[in-house]
Amino acid sequence: MEEIKRPLDGVKVVELATFIAAPSCARYLADLGAEVIKVESPGGDPLRYTAINEGRPSGDLENISFDLDNANKQCICLNTKAPEGREALEKLIAQADVFITNVRHKSLVKSGLDYDTLKVKYPKLVMGYVTGYGEEGPDKDLPGFDFTAFFARAGVLGTLFDPDAFPMLTIPGFGDHPVGMYLANGILAALYRARETGRGDKVTVSLLHAGIWAVSIMLQASQYGMPATRFPMSRKDNANPFNMVHKTSDNRWIQFAGPAYNAMYNRFVTALGRPDLCDDPRYFPQANLQANLHEFYEVIVSEVARRPLAEWCQRFKEADIPYAVAQTWDELLVDEQAWAAHCFEKLQYPTGAERTLVRPPVTFQDTPLPEYKRGPYLGEQTESILARLGYSDAQIQAMLEAGAAAHPPVRSE
Repeated sequence: MEEIKRPLDGVKVVELATFIAAPSCARYLADLGAEVIKVESPGGDPLRYTAINEGRPSGDLENISFDLDNANKQCICLNTKAPEGREALEKLIAQADVFITNVRHKSLVKSGLDYDTLKVKYPKLVMGYVTGYGEEGPDKDLPGFDFTAFFARAGVLGTLFDPDAFPMLTIPGFGDHPVGMYLANGILAALYRARETGRGDKVTVSLLHAGIWAVSIMLQASQYGMPATRFPMSRKDNANPFNMVHKTSDNRWIQFAGPAYNAMYNRFVTALGRPDLCDDPRYFPQANLQANLHEFYEVIVSEVARRPLAEWCQRFKEADIPYAVAQTWDELLVDEQAWAAHCFEKLQYPTGAERTLVRPPVTFQDTPLPEYKRGPYLGEQTESILARLGYSDAQIQAMLEAGAAAHPPVRSE
């Protein structure tokens, strides 16, 4: 049987990036078949050292957070401040089709790694760049994480909560992972043009812009000043109470979705056990509802609170009304549909533990899922990569001894 080539077989990617957004983009390209070489400093990507934040074992032997965004890559450890390390990085970029980084612009310029410098030497090179706030404007040089640039600055934390509650608890990667996929999308378009014309490009995605894109429907609508768009708002003031989460009699939360309120109204109230409300002029059509929002909200709350979650799931499934259980993470990890949809993969670790890891959310019909391999240990392929670049054994040893390259020992804790 003929082996199916992956979409990016033969494509070479160099990644000089830390944490989540840019590395997650490179991991996706690796899954597509690209050869991805991750360049790390002797200190390593800080994501290697966040075990306490995630309640997982410390050390390298079971680092699920690092593996999530660095699976299927190779790693070379270089001190790019040393001339020999910088020269090795240059050789890697010279052979690359794609260069991905999130190093701040001033440092790139100082190191001669900015796109304007690189494109003169490598006109076909595609550069993927992640920033916090974009490349122009007064705050372009601010450090950016999804906690700040995506959640806070882009209007998520300041709007999407009930005024009687705190803003949502943020978690790492929530904004970073969409940014990584957006960047991959742009890189693939630029790579296609580079193959067709010989001309590369620089593709930039910022956390700020990605966050603004995420809230864009209601952000744009807010310009009209109507109550339905004045977030943060009380749950009772939501213009469409069908699009909310409600608590059941067994203290579970169930999320309904009825954006086409008028088309779904009679089916919804019937499934709710209140067929007497069909075509009720107080609540239907939606224009009439706006004067009676609090009253109808209380009707839904009281009815949902009368029955357990399982009964509501059955009722709304039979009525073909969109709903979903607000699952905990423990439930999600054993969700039959998520497993059937290839969201997860089991990975065995040297510690003896078997862990569930998440796959990127893109699959192909005629290309099999890639094997899920752990991310590389720090500098794991340093010597072999240098050898492929043409360095002799003696030169490699000299670089290691001088600190221009490194292969640190694997941390067991």
